[in-house]
Amino acid sequence: MKRIFSSPVFALAVGFCLRLFFVLKFPADSGDTALYEQLATNWLKHHVFGIDLNGAITPVDVRMPGYPAFLALVYALTGRTGESARFWVMLGQIGVDLAACLVTACLAVILFLMADEHAQPKRVFAVALWLSALCPFTANYPAVPLTEVFAVFLTAVSLVCFAMLIAWSREGGFRVVKKDWVLGNDYWVWAGLGGFTVGMGTLFRPEAPLLLVAAGIVLPVLLLLQHEISRLAKTILLLGVLCLIPLGPWAMRNAMTLHEVQFLTPKYSTLPGEIVPYGFMAWEKTWLYRLRDCYLVPWKLNEEPINVDEIPARAFDSPEEKHRVAAILEKYNEDLTLTKEVDDAFGQIARERSASHPLRTLLWIPAARAITIWFTPRIELLPISGNVFPLAQMRDRDPEDQEFTVLLFVLNIIYVGLGAWGAVRLWHSSASPRPVVAFLILFILLRTVFLTTLETPEPRYVLACFPILIALGAQLFARRAAQPQASS
Repeated sequence: MKRIFSSPVFALAVGFCLRLFFVLKFPADSGDTALYEQLATNWLKHHVFGIDLNGAITPVDVRMPGYPAFLALVYALTGRTGESARFWVMLGQIGVDLAACLVTACLAVILFLMADEHAQPKRVFAVALWLSALCPFTANYPAVPLTEVFAVFLTAVSLVCFAMLIAWSREGGFRVVKKDWVLGNDYWVWAGLGGFTVGMGTLFRPEAPLLLVAAGIVLPVLLLLQHEISRLAKTILLLGVLCLIPLGPWAMRNAMTLHEVQFLTPKYSTLPGEIVPYGFMAWEKTWLYRLRDCYLVPWKLNEEPINVDEIPARAFDSPEEKHRVAAILEKYNEDLTLTKEVDDAFGQIARERSASHPLRTLLWIPAARAITIWFTPRIELLPISGNVFPLAQMRDRDPEDQEFTVLLFVLNIIYVGLGAWGAVRLWHSSASPRPVVAFLILFILLRTVFLTTLETPEPRYVLACFPILIALGAQLFARRAAQPQASS
């Protein structure tokens, strides 16, 4: 039995079954799904990366091209498009997600060997692989046509590259194998691979370069301490160039088609003719921190009426302020269009709220968003309406949904707790892995801070950090090599 559970094939088979269960039982879509499918279909059939507007296919840059390219590839192979091809899209995503499990296990092994190169890593590899294969929070995303599966996979690959790069930046380096194997033991190979994989990840998610930011903080510290200024400059140049290579065709397309040199999607993805709701978003940032509030307000914008009585009470500092918002929404609800006048009115309220409670906007709401996106049951893709709190009230209302929600909430805490505990243990085990652990933690912090600034706090965006939690958590189950005794 022990041999069976230590087999990577068996772990991947169980992981495949779990993901196939989600695909067959709980297939899902989101607001972005239809947009991605339309982009891919038009790209494949009409050779235009665009959407249908007023009866014509209009070139746009509202999304990065990586995921539409994947959809277009599946469409070309299957001869199907849109909803009829979703099952095949999901099967492809299962394969990518299982590959992410393997890469995560490799990251765990690298961290383990950095602390003790003489130990046997099979146990750590197996534990990390099982934790990845059985993680329900990543396993259910192959069942929805979104970028998350590719974001997790490409982030995990980049993390492995940067872990090796940081380890090799120290004097003496870290050999992944004992022999002089170029791919495993060459600093510049890992630098090139790191930059290139970040570029590939950026084709799917525009915030992927946060990995470069984290590495750009840790690497200079290590290299400057060794007075390696020349190598630092060359490393930064190589990382930047290799990152831009995958993005080059996209930037050239934008320059020729849209007459703008744009490597990333615009910060605010609006369609031609739409205004950027700066005032509305500024108002949201003074009170919105839960995903459920997005369904009540921002995701209705320009599509559905917004009822002031459905907005949480924390959005208003006084009854007079609520009346002002109600009057603004009354104008909006007349034609379901956010005009500049309405947006400016929201902006004025946002400025007043921020002036009266500056810490709320700058600190407390972002902190609440960070807690919300990290400590959540992650049931967005499941047909469950349960809430964790208040426990007694939710249990009386819908006991089955609430019990399952609490189970996932506790399981999420376990994964986060394992990652934190594993980081502490690895940090104290040896000085060798500390720069890499610092890099991993720094990336989590940077990504979390960045996500708190977005218009909507969606918990799915932290899934790219789960390979770190799992790789660190697997260290708790490691068996270190016995220290040799000195001969008398």
